[in-house]
Amino acid sequence: MTPRRYQLKKEAAGVVMGHHPWIFRDTLSSAALVFRDGDLLKLVDGQNKVLGFGIYEADGAIAIRVLRRGASPPDAKWVKAQLSAALEKRKALTATTDGVRLVNGESDGLPAVVIDRFGDTLVAQSYTRGSEALTRFAATALARELSIPNILLVPAHRRRGSEQPPRALRGSPPDVARFTEDGVPFAADLAGGQKSGTYLDLRGLRRALRTAPLTGARVLNLFSYSGMIGRSVELAGASKIVQVDSSERALAFARAHHITDEAKHELVTADVFEWLLAHAPEVPYDVVIVDPPAMTSNKQQVPAVLAGYKKLYRAAAPLVKPSGLLIAACCTSRIERALFEKTVTETIGGGFTKERDLSPEPDHPVGFPQADYLKILGFRRRAVR
Repeated sequence: MTPRRYQLKKEAAGVVMGHHPWIFRDTLSSAALVFRDGDLLKLVDGQNKVLGFGIYEADGAIAIRVLRRGASPPDAKWVKAQLSAALEKRKALTATTDGVRLVNGESDGLPAVVIDRFGDTLVAQSYTRGSEALTRFAATALARELSIPNILLVPAHRRRGSEQPPRALRGSPPDVARFTEDGVPFAADLAGGQKSGTYLDLRGLRRALRTAPLTGARVLNLFSYSGMIGRSVELAGASKIVQVDSSERALAFARAHHITDEAKHELVTADVFEWLLAHAPEVPYDVVIVDPPAMTSNKQQVPAVLAGYKKLYRAAAPLVKPSGLLIAACCTSRIERALFEKTVTETIGGGFTKERDLSPEPDHPVGFPQADYLKILGFRRRAVR
């Protein structure tokens, strides 16, 4: 593709030179209106110096995703070098699991491109229509490099509400993909699951719970989705596991793939907010996990989301027994880490002490501030004296 020249205003040029991957629409001149979705742009400053190359987006707040900096245009050799660097970062991780995010968008130098591996299948998705060609190329290159027979492509259009379904880019992707983490078998719902099929970014939480001393514990898992956390606490020895989610499909998937002893599990299909208000257990829980969906990608909605968090934690905190653990998770970059911690801490009160703050997994590197979306905090309820 031949790049089209675009002269950046001073503010936008500063973004490129400051190594941020996004140029927002409100920093562009009207000259950008001639570009189409997916156009490759040669980005120049006021002195006609080439600062880099980017992919144009016709809609949304992000207008240009910076692909490569400097005067050399991105080519196949350059993309493969980015892929090799991404694989090298994950070398240690791939020794323990074949459920891995191989490419994490801008943080791996390939804007809007996400490629996950689930055993013998890659799931490739783009956050924008303009990056779909790059996504297809990267996924095919990785499949060849790693000898992976199947690729499922999730079109960006689907993310915007289109009816266009995922399609096979290579081989015959299964409806259910299987993979392991530290020898533990898991399944991903490729036919109709969230994200690329499941939440690889929660691996650290699953590991922490699986290795925790939970023999005989009572666990409440809110927004449980497909039950991978439920499997982790069952393996740790929990004797009572209540999993609540609004999706019947997700809970059916949990029952089919992530439960060993059904007698230990109670699966509840309900609106978590409503269920919490009515739930009054006779015995409190040793562990309560609160992991709601993002709830917003809009900055203007943040106050409403924070109000929702407060409602959740006001209801969840009393369900934790003394010396028990409350796990609080947030998966939107719109709410910064410090604000999330402050909101939860103030809501649950002085009866809890923060015990841990899980770091992002190595296959979800944080290359710029907006990539720091996942926060997982552990709060210990103080013992009764």
